[in-house]
Amino acid sequence: MMKFLLLTLLFLAQLFGETTLKIATYNVENLFDLEKNGNEYEEYIPNSTSEWNQQTYKIKLKNIAQVIKDIDADIIALQEVESLQALLDLRFALKQNGLYYEHYAIADKKNTTVKVAILSKIAPVYAQELSVTRTLEHRNILETKFRIEGKELYIFINHWKSKSGAESERIISAKALMKRAKEIGFDKNMIVLGDFNSDYEEFVKFKRKRNHNDTDGITGINHILGTINQRVEAKEATATKESFYNLWYDTEEENRYSYVYKGKKEVLDNILISQSLLNSKDISYTHKSITPFEKEYLFKKEKPYRWEISQGKVKKHKGKGYSDHLAVIAKFKVTR
Repeated sequence: MMKFLLLTLLFLAQLFGETTLKIATYNVENLFDLEKNGNEYEEYIPNSTSEWNQQTYKIKLKNIAQVIKDIDADIIALQEVESLQALLDLRFALKQNGLYYEHYAIADKKNTTVKVAILSKIAPVYAQELSVTRTLEHRNILETKFRIEGKELYIFINHWKSKSGAESERIISAKALMKRAKEIGFDKNMIVLGDFNSDYEEFVKFKRKRNHNDTDGITGINHILGTINQRVEAKEATATKESFYNLWYDTEEENRYSYVYKGKKEVLDNILISQSLLNSKDISYTHKSITPFEKEYLFKKEKPYRWEISQGKVKKHKGKGYSDHLAVIAKFKVTR
């Protein structure tokens, strides 16, 4: 009976000209290549005492490729990719595993230690870098534009400053992103995703983290991008505001996480959308579809099974694990 129902729904979707677009974001945790360029973290210097070598690199690629294959997104945003070579090696590992992404791009104009990238089954109209600042403290944002069934879709891939820095550092990235979004226009379809190093209610967490609050309580993700106090369902959200909607509000609170810190679930990775994507026309968000990717093999002791490095006097790669982040997935409906 269930199989018949699923086939019926699939037939109706095809009949009325609807397709599903799966979009994901995944911080792959330090995917470094084996080319020494002087910018590596100490434990990722190729062929050193840390044992970051051909063997451990291949295991890392294989493990991350397994996760991405199981997600099988049409478009997946990546964070913490060192270089174009690392991206191409991952793409090849995926091809060996049966998943081929024809299209790819990386924000590599700035020589930051790690960068953001994208893999896509769909050809982009363009991929370009949005400069945040000239310093290496702020990674460039990767801006991509797609045309799907004749409809335009902009996707911005982010990796904001870590919590080692105060909120003013993340606000710089938020302002650069918001400026560009206003240039494009909030009547357009925009998805903003990635590792923001920010909770969906970062302004609330400020009350307990005074060392981060150097902005009088103002946050990049909430105040600058306009996601503050969105305690409503997606279908009820206003469609005219110049602000983004954080999709974490569209699922149960216990499901809102991508990271575990000291035994507590946290959000670092977010998917935000322009209000136009809440309308049931052209391209629209599928209600209640946002979810962390929670396969059993991705956990160890009730937290994400991160890539393991021994913490002794000499740090060494163990050749085990995946990432300290979980991927986040959302689905969209495309009407022909």
